Amino acid sequence: MKRAGLILVVLMMAVRLSAQTYEEWCDRALFAIEHDSLPQAEQYIREALKRDPANARNALLFSNLGLIQRSQHKYDEALESYNFALSMAPRNVVILLNRAALCMELGKYKQAKVDYSLVLDLQPANREALLMRAYIYRQEKDYRSARADYDTLLKHIPQDFEGRLGLAMLEQKDKKYDVALALLTRMIDEKAEGTSLLTSSRHAVVYVARAGVEKELGNNDRALMDLNEAIRLDASLSEAYLVRGQIYLLQQQKNLARRDFEQAAALGIPMSEIGSWLEQCR
Repeated sequence: MKRAGLILVVLMMAVRLSAQTYEEWCDRALFAIEHDSLPQAEQYIREALKRDPANARNALLFSNLGLIQRSQHKYDEALESYNFALSMAPRNVVILLNRAALCMELGKYKQAKVDYSLVLDLQPANREALLMRAYIYRQEKDYRSARADYDTLLKHIPQDFEGRLGLAMLEQKDKKYDVALALLTRMIDEKAEGTSLLTSSRHAVVYVARAGVEKELGNNDRALMDLNEAIRLDASLSEAYLVRGQIYLLQQQKNLARRDFEQAAALGIPMSEIGSWLEQCR
């Protein structure tokens, strides 16, 4: 009798689950997401899709499924979900941006660039698409196209931090050091003038960027001044210690260099990037 009762309970649960409607499965998925139960949310979304495969809202469900899978590092499945979503809603900017971001994470820059370009066809001033496509162009050494995207962004948002910093780094890569220095110096001077909206941490990043340009020009003393100021503003900025360590090493101050490289490692820079520098400190 006990076994028969258990079978009956299981059958009743199965019937109850099969009777769940599309809307109910969607609600359950949303509840699971809100409570960080991602595997359950994925299961509920799949159940909703089974209930009504032709529902126009399935593009959104597939998009949410992609986000959930990406959060669980199921990258291939997430990409497939985004592809399904976009097959239903090919002009949806949010889904295009999500798929592009995943492609960036997977190192599929060319595919990401296609999606960012589609977004910009729909929204020519989209900030994320302009920034990320400019970054891809920089990696491809297509500096002219990258500059065009930064110029477009800064035309619409003149004080955009990532846009201004990205443009300065682009000029540095293009060996236009004077232009890069002028852009970075302007960002730093705005703080003294009281017109800057940047936080101390962001100002520290600008100082590190300018130090990198000064280092390439051989102005190591100026670079050290900028790095010291960056560390004063934000002592957790690992890149500042790495660059300062490199300059100390050039100056044969090996003890100071070793200390900075070790601090950079403690702050998260992989030993694979620092090991060779540490070897030179012996």
